Amino acid sequence: MADIVDPVIADYLVAHSTPADDVLRELAAETRARFPGPSGMQVSQDEGALLTLLVRLTGARQAVEVGTFTGYSSICIARGLAEGGRLLCCDVSEEFTALARDAWKRAGLDDRIELRIAPALETLRALPDEPVLDFAFIDADKPGYPGYYEQLVRRLRPGGLIVLDNVLQGGDIINPSSTRPNVPAMRALNDLVTTDNRVESVMLPVRDGITLARKK
Repeated sequence: MADIVDPVIADYLVAHSTPADDVLRELAAETRARFPGPSGMQVSQDEGALLTLLVRLTGARQAVEVGTFTGYSSICIARGLAEGGRLLCCDVSEEFTALARDAWKRAGLDDRIELRIAPALETLRALPDEPVLDFAFIDADKPGYPGYYEQLVRRLRPGGLIVLDNVLQGGDIINPSSTRPNVPAMRALNDLVTTDNRVESVMLPVRDGITLARKK
């Protein structure tokens, strides 16, 4: 695993981003305590701040998250929504999302977040096939990314934004001898976004890499 950004610089970035509030700090700590192994799936403070800012910049009202885990990123997204906005969260784990539900209540956001426990592709395919979504965040099983992306981009309004997480795979994305099972899927996803003439995109070295794809 390569350091995409020097750890010292990464710490400096966190120190100079909007700090997490008590709800997010407590959620991060509780996630580490209850799920020490999977806790690395949780987005970082600076990435969470970026999500809130991006949602606000797009003026989003209708948002979708694929991969909720314990709820950190969903809180950040929901906080950025315009008045009356709604966030649909897709996940398959009752255990992880039970912690998310508690955190949403503490954050006063449970009235604007809907959770559907089911394979995300099924949930997305069941949505109206109309370009009404403003914002989407994908941070789930990597082999599923191309399918999630396709279902979301066709439902995204012009000017809407998709954010894809973990696109650099610890630097292994450029390692031809990598044996990490998620790397081929992410390479395919990255190539798909780059050549998709429905969007304009940029890849950024934020944590494990994120791609922003804006619908034309």
